[in-house]
Amino acid sequence: MITLYNTLTRKKEPFVPLEEGKVKMYVCGPTVYNYIHIGNARPAISFDVVRRYFEYKGYEVNYVSNFTDVDDKLIKAAKELGSTVPEVADRFIEAYFEDTQALNCKPATAHPRVMDHMDDIIVFIDTLIDKGYAYESGGDVYFRTRKFDGYGKLSQQSIDELKVGARIQQGELKDDALDFALWKAAKPGEIKWTSPWGEGRPGWHIECSVMARKMLGDTIDIHAGGSDLAFPHHENEIAQSEAHNDKTFARYWMHNGFINIDNEKMSKSLGNFILVHDIIKEVDPDVLRFFMISVHYRNPINYNMELVASAKAGLERIQHAYQALKERQAMSVDIADDQTVIEDINQILGRFEEAMDDDFNTANAVTSWYELAKLANVYNQRTTTDQAVISRFIEVFEAISGVLGVTLDKKEELLDADIEALIEERQTARKNKDFARADEIRDLLKDKNIILEDTAQGVRFRRG
Repeated sequence: MITLYNTLTRKKEPFVPLEEGKVKMYVCGPTVYNYIHIGNARPAISFDVVRRYFEYKGYEVNYVSNFTDVDDKLIKAAKELGSTVPEVADRFIEAYFEDTQALNCKPATAHPRVMDHMDDIIVFIDTLIDKGYAYESGGDVYFRTRKFDGYGKLSQQSIDELKVGARIQQGELKDDALDFALWKAAKPGEIKWTSPWGEGRPGWHIECSVMARKMLGDTIDIHAGGSDLAFPHHENEIAQSEAHNDKTFARYWMHNGFINIDNEKMSKSLGNFILVHDIIKEVDPDVLRFFMISVHYRNPINYNMELVASAKAGLERIQHAYQALKERQAMSVDIADDQTVIEDINQILGRFEEAMDDDFNTANAVTSWYELAKLANVYNQRTTTDQAVISRFIEVFEAISGVLGVTLDKKEELLDADIEALIEERQTARKNKDFARADEIRDLLKDKNIILEDTAQGVRFRRG
């Protein structure tokens, strides 16, 4: 049975779905005002593994992850880029898919966007007002935090403790410092929508409550995201959802740990704010993913190039063992005297599953994968190998790969001479207006982290 750590109860609990054989899972996605940073990549990878393991165990997973495509950051970015908020959102949603696809994250069942659910948001807020949980003030709408009895249960803080640090900001006309915005009146020049309370846009927290309900229903199995979202974002989601729905919002809450850069907290002010878009020009995306899953998702992780290099070496050991098995497969025969090796393989798979059943402990799961690689290397030293054993090795390697989402086929680097030949072929194809072949070569080089640069002397390349 799968057990997972529930932030709400602060303990591991057996996972019991609302509906047998199915999982309803909502993961908070990025605010799409820029390329995603390495902190955004961690929940994308961590909860992709969780989803993959549920599917491996036979569950049907309805996995929803949103895009926040309107907020202060997007409005600021649009002004700086001389663009519109929808254009900025479209650009960076496309970039998000490029980066997460490189990291081998499966697309969500649905990726809802705030701007596509404005009518739903307005109706949701209106219901909260009718039930006395929200009020309009100066064109803004606020949630009455004190009216919701369970406020603070996720962060395990009392309302009085929260009151100490609460302040009413200039321009806010709310009744209580703890109240939070559901709708914000539009400022001059901002993107806006018409509502019963005047023109404006939603507050940050309301969007996930509305889209989770729209996509998954009043109550969901799992709500997940980064640790930084637990308070106030997820706390506020619980309050407004349960006040609106009169039901438990999410039965299990999962949060991944923080990422530090060279033992320092990642922040723009420290100049260590690293974008995935830039990282994967230098680091194989499979290596980055393997590095991430080598640490349990709830633990903090320290990113530096020495640790990434160690992850690269570890992944290559696994990949080399797998490739050697594939080469031996054609040479193996049916000798049927190696049942004990198959039993050893199955025991390792059992330990892998035990690790994953225990709150998706990928760190221990990777250890099992190393054990499998070691056993395979020893077995490959034999003069004669059994077809059934080799097949079972490959099956288990690929099963683990499928759960952890790490590619087993090692990417071979192109030699400079090969790259020059491909560039020349691409130039010829373009002259001949064979744009399909030119695009095919461009994509091949991009996959190999080869960046083309147009110069006055012609096309040059560099390795990303």
